[in-house]
Amino acid sequence: MTSDQMRADGALARGLADLGNAEPVGRLSRRRRRLGRTSSRSYVSIVRANVLTVFNLIIAGFGGVTLIFGDPQDLLFLGVVVANSGIGIAQEVRAKRALDRLSLLVAARATVQRDGVASQVDPDEVLLGDLVLLAPGDQLVADGVLVTAHELGLDEAVLTGESEPRRPSIGEDVHSGAFAVEGTGTYRVTAVGEESFAGRVTGQARSFRHPRSPLERAVNRMLYATVALVLGLGALLGYSLHHRAVGLHMAVTTSTAGVVTLIPDGLMVLVSLTYAAAAVRMSRRGVLAQQLNAIESLASVDTICIDKTGTLTEGALRVVEIVPAAQIGEAALSAALGVLAASASARNITLRAIADAYPAEPQPVLSEVPFSSRRRWSAAQLPDETLFIGAPGRIPVDSLAGTAHRHQEEGRRVLAIARGFGALPLDAGDEPPEGLVPLGLVVLAEELRPCVAETIAFLREEGIEIKVLSGDDPNTVAAIARDVGIPVTEISQGSEIPQDPDALRSFATRATVVGRISPEGKQAIVRALCQDGRYVAMIGDGVNDVPALKASRLAIAQGSGTQMARSVSDLVLVSGDFAAVPPLIAEGRQALRNLQRVAKLYLTKSAFAAFLIVTVGLGADAYPLLPRQLSLGGGLAIAVPTFFLALAPSRGPWRPDRFATRVARFAVPAGVMTGTAVISSYLFALHSLDRSVADARTVALTAFVVTCLYLVMALEAGGSRRRSALVAGMCGAMALLYVASLFAPLTRHFFALQAPDVGMVATALLASAVAIWALMLCGFAVRGAPLGDH
Repeated sequence: MTSDQMRADGALARGLADLGNAEPVGRLSRRRRRLGRTSSRSYVSIVRANVLTVFNLIIAGFGGVTLIFGDPQDLLFLGVVVANSGIGIAQEVRAKRALDRLSLLVAARATVQRDGVASQVDPDEVLLGDLVLLAPGDQLVADGVLVTAHELGLDEAVLTGESEPRRPSIGEDVHSGAFAVEGTGTYRVTAVGEESFAGRVTGQARSFRHPRSPLERAVNRMLYATVALVLGLGALLGYSLHHRAVGLHMAVTTSTAGVVTLIPDGLMVLVSLTYAAAAVRMSRRGVLAQQLNAIESLASVDTICIDKTGTLTEGALRVVEIVPAAQIGEAALSAALGVLAASASARNITLRAIADAYPAEPQPVLSEVPFSSRRRWSAAQLPDETLFIGAPGRIPVDSLAGTAHRHQEEGRRVLAIARGFGALPLDAGDEPPEGLVPLGLVVLAEELRPCVAETIAFLREEGIEIKVLSGDDPNTVAAIARDVGIPVTEISQGSEIPQDPDALRSFATRATVVGRISPEGKQAIVRALCQDGRYVAMIGDGVNDVPALKASRLAIAQGSGTQMARSVSDLVLVSGDFAAVPPLIAEGRQALRNLQRVAKLYLTKSAFAAFLIVTVGLGADAYPLLPRQLSLGGGLAIAVPTFFLALAPSRGPWRPDRFATRVARFAVPAGVMTGTAVISSYLFALHSLDRSVADARTVALTAFVVTCLYLVMALEAGGSRRRSALVAGMCGAMALLYVASLFAPLTRHFFALQAPDVGMVATALLASAVAIWALMLCGFAVRGAPLGDH
């Protein structure tokens, strides 16, 4: 028994120590129960993220109180919770199912030998102690110890980021996730599932992740401020109702009408709907949004960290340059390269790149020495000449040695080609024959993904900084970065990452390229950038990218990447096309811009509700509006118009900077003026015209609808004439719908309204006109941009 075999058996024995005499069927059953089949986010996490929000809990709480003590007809506002949660769940379940289908298409299979019989099984059917056979293209589905190897090369890019295949030795540990790129071998399984190397590295990927976008965080901050208003004003309103000894039914109705209106409920539905619409549009471009907010979030990204392999480059090579030897012309060198690549009986990745660059007619091969990583050269004997190709040093380069070394220092792959004489030996040794005549060098690099240079140029024009984090050699990574147009200012490697937090942040902001970096190193860089105030997106495809994907503000995975990388990402580029990122950014900016603008209308309603509570709500009169009436008015004058405005094309600012300030500048004066119109018309109808409470509420609701529709037109004042005309037409249609609801007996009865007469209409229109005139004085003019915001 050889020492390699003894090492393999020893490692196998350690891995199987706990195996005992358990039967394979029992072990397989237990493992399936433990692992299940998870290729993306779970349904539980999707439901939890969309249902358990501060907004939903507040609305649901008031809904429960209204259901128990109030009038069930006033529960219309609960539809907001159902719509908001339903839209988010539907879109994210749709994305999950699409990813699950993708996982089935790319699912790996393993060839296992049991009792001398080889059979193909699913990865979760591989057991401890199984002997797994490897052939070119096979993926390792479990950890193990290498038992046999014949010219075996493993691509471990998804684990380490290193794109160069590795030659493992017999008895060495091999890890799940790697691919056999050439040769054959077998390994004994020592760890499966969660106990495997990939399972340990990606263990944190199983934790729940639902990052909030900048707009969501801004809206949430306003929601928290609204909660404070709800508590304060709600307490005042409750005290007033108690002091006046108002009955429980009326107290609940009044409290719900006052407090629920404070919450910008429709805004949250509109956010979800806008995200869902953008996600549908992006799905047509081959992009899946697992988190609804991801597309809007991409608009705020100022730093993108990317992996080289799989993101910038493909699994192929390209010819960068050829360098003829002395007395050899470039045409002669390219012809020799083309003939050699075209005539080879088996083309490896290098010969395929040369054949693509220099197509030629194949010639008969009289004798051939195939490439071997041990020899590091190959040769073909043709009718007129014998050509050799291999690493400089193995193949003579003479005066080109300095050129070859310079290109290798720059991270390029360099091969030398030479002409030999005579027949090739039948049993070629490690050394090529003597007397070879150098023809020149061929310089190669990894093939760039389509449109990657154009995408990088777009990102740089938009002011987005790009950093490349890769397990490859730093010089190789830097060379690829320069090829795609990334300015390389500082090259570092993972071993240089400092531990001190301040030094780490400085290192992360300075470095453009970091090579030989571990998964933990990528995670540390991304976290440091986030702590420095950057909005960081991470693009990756391998197991080694998962920790960094989890640490980023926005995680983007390639559709061709590993299952674990896809499952933790917010966006999945199903087609693997990096060129899909610019349209994503445009979609995100449109969504962010539109939502920023329509948010002003919803916060106007909140300011209006607060104004009502501190004025008429604390007085002796009945509250001006019922919850169901506010649902009708808000739906026609705010919700429906903003639905169209949020999905329409737009232009203007898109950053969420000073979001609360801009919204407040619009919402506070607009809410106060709207409240003034409602209260004045309500009190005038109630006391001066001596109308019933139902009549006065009809007048108040009419004033509310008219004033809010004007605000919609004022908000869109900075748009084109065509857009302004369309918005005015839409507002006119909403006004007609409201009039129809006043005169239709069914809707009038449900919403507790009265058919208006001339006096009621005149009161509502006069109060609205005064409020609109005051708004125009404040800058809310239809023909001018309101408050200079557009």
